[in-house]
Parts: sequence; C-alpha cells; structure tokens
Amino acid sequence: MSDPVPVLLPHLLPYADVAVLLMRLLVGAVFVTSGWSHLKDPVARGKSIGLPPGITRFLGVAEVAGGLGVALGILTQLAALGLILVMLGAIQKKIFVWHTGLWGKHGTDGWHYELLFIVMCLVIATTGGGRYVVL
Repeated sequence: MSDPVPVLLPHLLPYADVAVLLMRLLVGAVFVTSGWSHLKDPVARGKSIGLPPGITRFLGVAEVAGGLGVALGILTQLAALGLILVMLGAIQKKIFVWHTGLWGKHGTDGWHYELLFIVMCLVIATTGGGRYVVL
C-alpha cells in the first residue's frame, strides 16, 4: 500500500465529490449543447467542420449521450471515455487536417480546449465520477 499524499489544505478534501459533480455537470452541459448543434442542422454544421452529415449526426448523438451520461452519473466512466475519443478525433482533425497548433492560428482556435476536456473526462473516468453517480 502506498503512503498517503501530503495535502496542504486537508479541510477541502470532504468537498472532493461535490467538486467532481460540478465538473461533471459542466462537462455534460458543454457536450450536450455541442451535440445538439450537430443534430439540429447536420448539413450546415458538417460543412463548417468538414464532415459529411451522417458523421456529424453520429458525433451529435455521441456528444449528447456522453454528456447526459456524465452529467447524470449514468454509465459515467463509459460516457467519459467515449467523450475522450470524440475529443481525440477533434484534436486529430485540428493537427493533421487544419494544421493548427496548441493555441491555433489566432490564439483561440487551437486544440487546447479539447485537451482540457480530455483531462476532465480522464478525472471523471478514473474517479468513477465521484460519490454522486447512479451507475
């Protein structure tokens, strides 16, 4: 068994599950709204990101389902891992197709945003979503 990690502010530790819940709700809200934008007009949205409407619909369903799973705490780990795959696909597109760097060509259109969501989903997946999950 490993030694406990030293903590500077141990009084914050009881709030870790609430912090993970808030993160889950934020991640869920972002993915549900993003997925909804893919689903409500997959032709226009697909054109803007360079994907056919069928793939855009699939991404929309994956983002809405994953976002709801993470936010509601239903199959939380699987939902978080699925969202990581979606973000890896977005990073792949930005690096190899659009040739943007971490911060992008304009300082705001890079793949730093996707990387943040990968790490948040990784925290959600590795913690099981915290105490406040259904399944």
